[in-house]
Amino acid sequence: MAKAKHKKSKKQPQELDSIFLLKLVLYIVLGSIWIKIDRHGTQIPIPIGFIIGLIFTTREHFAIDRKIEYAILLVAMLIGFWAPLGLYITLY
Repeated sequence: MAKAKHKKSKKQPQELDSIFLLKLVLYIVLGSIWIKIDRHGTQIPIPIGFIIGLIFTTREHFAIDRKIEYAILLVAMLIGFWAPLGLYITLY
């Protein structure tokens, strides 16, 4: 009789639920940060938190749920655009 060989599959390290929740909160806070520059009545919004969040997401070690993290960043960015959050700079 031939013996069946069992292949050992490489498992990706499991992420704890608390770490996942902490990351989601971090992405919500980061995504909602905007820099709004007001120059002579014209406002220029820059989504600085979204940019920093994208850098964190692309360089993350546990990239298991990257699509979810992108979606959270995008929703937080849109909410942060209409909410009075972020840094306001007025130039004269």
